Amino acid sequence: MLHTIRGKLLIGFFLIFLLFFLILNQMVARNIESGNHKIMTDSLISLKNNSSAYVRQSFMIHHFANDELYFGQIAEEMAKDLQHDTATSISMYSITGEMLFASDPALFTTDGEDLTQALLGKTAYRITYENGTASVLFAFPVIVEGTKVGIVRFAKDFTLLYEQSTEIRRTIFVIAMAVFAAAFLFTYLLSRHITVPLVKLSNASSEVMKGKLDTRLSFRRKDEIGKLAANFNNMIERIQNQITTIEQDRDQLEELNQARKRFFDNVTHELKTPLTTIMGYATLIQENGSHDQALFEKGITHIVGESKRLHDMVLKLLEQSKATQMADRVALVDVGYLLQDVCETMTIKAKRYKKSIQSQTVEGLLVLGQADKLKQLFINLLDNAIKYGYSHTDIKANAELVSDVLRVTFTNEGPTISAEHLSRIFEPFYRVDSVMHEADSAGLGLSICKGIVDEHLGSIRITSQSEQTLVYIELPYQRMESVQE
Repeated sequence: MLHTIRGKLLIGFFLIFLLFFLILNQMVARNIESGNHKIMTDSLISLKNNSSAYVRQSFMIHHFANDELYFGQIAEEMAKDLQHDTATSISMYSITGEMLFASDPALFTTDGEDLTQALLGKTAYRITYENGTASVLFAFPVIVEGTKVGIVRFAKDFTLLYEQSTEIRRTIFVIAMAVFAAAFLFTYLLSRHITVPLVKLSNASSEVMKGKLDTRLSFRRKDEIGKLAANFNNMIERIQNQITTIEQDRDQLEELNQARKRFFDNVTHELKTPLTTIMGYATLIQENGSHDQALFEKGITHIVGESKRLHDMVLKLLEQSKATQMADRVALVDVGYLLQDVCETMTIKAKRYKKSIQSQTVEGLLVLGQADKLKQLFINLLDNAIKYGYSHTDIKANAELVSDVLRVTFTNEGPTISAEHLSRIFEPFYRVDSVMHEADSAGLGLSICKGIVDEHLGSIRITSQSEQTLVYIELPYQRMESVQE
């Protein structure tokens, strides 16, 4: 409890109020006591002045000499008159302290310090509290013409004044306690209003620290606590998104590392095979070539063939490394005319494989790109169709405009390619199987094709079913009017 914000707030408020209450009570008691003392003093001084004036007036009216004998003679008469005028009990004493008259003898049965001081020529009073009452015995010497002739003593009741003072203190106490209760209740509710969501926030942060990123806070309030909860939810959501991004990046890096490893493994394998052949025949020629003409010619033929294949492979690797760069200037290319030209060029090779090429295009199929790369794209795709299709079949190459998109389609009949292979067929060095590829294939042709299509902001996809394979290429169509503008 002491270590919580609510406990500290309540205890702190209680201590502050207690200190305030003690100070207030002390100040109120002091001010009331000071006020009562002033009221009593003023009242007693007024009694003294009025009484002294009355005594002097009595002496002047009756032409008495300034002697205590005459004071004793008129003491009873003066006491009654003063009692009637002041409504206060009164007693008269001689200068020796002998009581001459008392309006209420029961109030003046005891001699007090006030009377003793009056006998010494001083004015004094004594306050007495008994049974909820407050009374004052007030005594002073009477001086007439510079001579002390007697002593007047009053017994004045101040119970009402002290009852009023007590009532005031009680009222202040009740008001202070009511204010304290209201303030304490408000403090408790406010502390609960603040600490309950803070406790939930603390628990939620602990859950997040344990890895539970689906933790959320729900406060229907628009104050600082509500904003804090909203910021907390946004922060957790951003952290979750960042972690998801990091995990995706990690997976992509792992996949990239695996692809890079496969790439280098395939490159090593592909380069090692012709190099092994070249080195093997070169060694045989070095050892026996001068004596065996047939071996010499066979070895030279293999070395030249493997060197050419190695050269072609290096060129394809260079093309692959530039797949994302537009090295040449782009220009308007008539895809229909280009496709027709490539089909005519590839017809000779198709006949060697006992196949034919049929093309169908229209005029004005313009794209903004590089003619040489688009030509290489079409050559690679037709070359694959010739090499891997069935003999005595037709290869179809069509170009058309479909919804402002230029579409080129290649169709050939051959072994069906499974969906598993189709998903990876554009990866560098990936080959479906050894039966479908020639010995000199490095598995880079389709990867280069995809790179060319990507450069031209297009798309390429392959479908294969029922021993028929189709390649779809879609390129952005460029209207002549937009070019002229």
